Amino acid sequence: MDVRKIILLVGALIIAAIAAFVARSMVFGQATPSAAAVPAVVAPPAPSGPEVMVATRALPVGTILDQTSVTFKPWPKELLDKAYFLKDRPESNIKNLLGTVVRNAITAGQPVTQGALVKPGDRGFLAAALGPGMRAVTVPLQGQSQQVAGFIFPGDRIDLILNQRVVGGGDGPPLNVTETVMRNLRVLATDSHTDQAQDDKGNTLVRPYNSVTVEATPKLAEKIVAIQNLGGSLSVALRSIADNASELEEKIASGALDVPEGMDAKAEQAMMKRAAGEPVAAKSSYVTGADVSRFQRATVPGKASDQGLPVVGTPPGGYPGAARGPVVRVARGNSVSEVPVGGKN
Repeated sequence: MDVRKIILLVGALIIAAIAAFVARSMVFGQATPSAAAVPAVVAPPAPSGPEVMVATRALPVGTILDQTSVTFKPWPKELLDKAYFLKDRPESNIKNLLGTVVRNAITAGQPVTQGALVKPGDRGFLAAALGPGMRAVTVPLQGQSQQVAGFIFPGDRIDLILNQRVVGGGDGPPLNVTETVMRNLRVLATDSHTDQAQDDKGNTLVRPYNSVTVEATPKLAEKIVAIQNLGGSLSVALRSIADNASELEEKIASGALDVPEGMDAKAEQAMMKRAAGEPVAAKSSYVTGADVSRFQRATVPGKASDQGLPVVGTPPGGYPGAARGPVVRVARGNSVSEVPVGGKN
């Protein structure tokens, strides 16, 4: 056989083998590549340092601390500061910090520093507790209201109730009336104390108060002073926390609170919070003695002339503009006279 033909035959066999291998690969497909292993997400290790006091929520300037305002969380050792409140230290006892006021704003989760708080009795405590543009007004209490006020502490919100006896021009008993004159006032201090009284075991003591100091706008502060000059006695009623939310919804529904369009969620929430905490003059809400006893009056006693009876020293025809009872006009010729019903002519 010719050498040339042998070379061509060998080349054809090689090409046929390659084509067969390629065809087999196309029919059965290539091996499925193995999936690369995805590394698991490892959570950062929790701080293993000592526990420090942090704010559970945003605490703006003037906030009075309560049990829900702060908590303790582990903090990295390298980030500790001498001004932090460390757990298991006497000065870090939350009960001892109740009633203190935030002097510098604290964001949620941020450690509370000693310089950010003003303790009761410190200089400038009351000024730090007041919100921007607000005033502190002391309200004297009398009688049973002193005992009730023993359950009211700084940071609570109260309604102010006026009790008075209105004397009219007649000889009947005066009108006894009770009226809610202020709502949603924040208590800053009781008597001259800005903290909660505690015994040796740390338990809160209930004690009667002769006065409470409340936070009010300048206009409401003037009204509170004017109320004290009316001659009646003042009482306080403790408000529920849920009342603020319900009254805020009422303001929005009635249009008393205008919510601008285009506000983001945080700005709207801040506006709602401010509106819910504003003190307001009360709506018309009162109770007279007749509402609780059938032997009491429902109106102010009138003058004797109001019932058509003569009053000693009253000029003929009565006082100008004075209310009179039913009369009968008697005409005699050209003269006309008025005779009260039941009277004699």
